[in-house]
Amino acid sequence: MSDGGGVSSAFGEGRVALIPYLTGGFPSLDGAKEVGEAYIEAGADIVEIGVPFSDPLADGPVIQGTTKKALENGTNLDHCLDLASGFADRVPVAFLIYYNVIFSRGVERFLEEAAEAGVSGLVVPDLPMDESGEFSRFAAKAGVSFCPLAAPTSTDARINEIGAAATGFVYCVSVAGVTGARDELPPGAVELLRRVKAKTSAPAALGFGIGSPETAAEAAREADGVIIGSKLMEIVDEGGPEAAGEWLAEVRNAMSSAGSGAINS
Repeated sequence: MSDGGGVSSAFGEGRVALIPYLTGGFPSLDGAKEVGEAYIEAGADIVEIGVPFSDPLADGPVIQGTTKKALENGTNLDHCLDLASGFADRVPVAFLIYYNVIFSRGVERFLEEAAEAGVSGLVVPDLPMDESGEFSRFAAKAGVSFCPLAAPTSTDARINEIGAAATGFVYCVSVAGVTGARDELPPGAVELLRRVKAKTSAPAALGFGIGSPETAAEAAREADGVIIGSKLMEIVDEGGPEAAGEWLAEVRNAMSSAGSGAINS
């Protein structure tokens, strides 16, 4: 399935989509906007905004730390929607959001507000595939793409289901664990990408563990998109938005040199 635009429009244009992550409200409410602007300047194809939640079960220590700080800064869903609206006229914006946040707002109200803010894709890590059907239908009605996750432990049958449900991209989780920067592409990541791309027409984006330009370039030889979170949040914490943008520009150059992971190649 395809959403005919939105996050899907970032794929299939002759290069692998670069998808950097930021935590809404980190390092500060205004600082998060500066991070996103730095990403766009560096060549981001999609900006992924993490909506802070008190129990981010899919995230490792770095992003958990940024989430805690963001909540202390006073960020909330409304701030993240406003943040998205500031980027969405230039690049597609995806939310990484936990289902409790959606449920608290009300599914239909949340989707309406997300669409109005220009959010065009949703990654919901704690929404089980078996329970996502109704939500995916509501999202499609609102014009917002659903981007389900596939893991190395996913069976071929489950990957078929994930591919059928994906209206944006399939978020391929490189490890059976939490987020965190790694020096090498985890074993099994390439195999997962190939399995997903063999069974679905949706773009396959790899995340969880991309920690260097070299690793991103390696991923770009197979993936349709590369998602980077923890490493960028480390750089923002240590050097600010400008340093993150400079590092991301290096990643963009490395990925471009690596060639394309052309969809379903």
